[in-house]
Amino acid sequence: MNPEQYIQPIVDFVREHQSWAAPLVFALCFAESLAFISLLIPAWGVLVGLGALVSASGLSFWPLVLAGALGAAMGDWLSYWVGLKLENRVYHMWPLSQHPHLIPAGEDFIKKWGSAAIFIARFSGPLRASVPIVAGVFAMPYWRFQVANFTSAFVWAWVLLSLGDVTSMSLKWFVDLIGKS
Repeated sequence: MNPEQYIQPIVDFVREHQSWAAPLVFALCFAESLAFISLLIPAWGVLVGLGALVSASGLSFWPLVLAGALGAAMGDWLSYWVGLKLENRVYHMWPLSQHPHLIPAGEDFIKKWGSAAIFIARFSGPLRASVPIVAGVFAMPYWRFQVANFTSAFVWAWVLLSLGDVTSMSLKWFVDLIGKS
């Protein structure tokens, strides 16, 4: 499926039903951050698209940031917990069993970067899918993980929504500038 075929209907739905924006953002960010589902859900594109709606339609920015950050953090939190409880058994679960390189890559990344790996991985699709569960498998200290998890989730949601908002404002400014010429 083409990402635009997935993203545009959601953005259109939110444009018409703005009260559903925050719950929808929470659910998409939760799914994108959940270890076994994250490879299937491109919520980042929806966040950029909804960010563009902020200036264009009066959608509230901060509730979307908070919903996205909480959804993403809860998805990683659950992934961490699954890794902590299931340990090495996660290697044999789909989709990780189909991508066996993700676990060693996640482990190497955590060994190299420590808790900063959680923050950095938030901004990389393949790492976002594996690092939180690997952090659980290798029992990264709970509070170290959670501080990096919640901090990175907030920054990630803010950056993606801001990207859409700034792009939308810039295009509007450019069109207005051309129109005055």
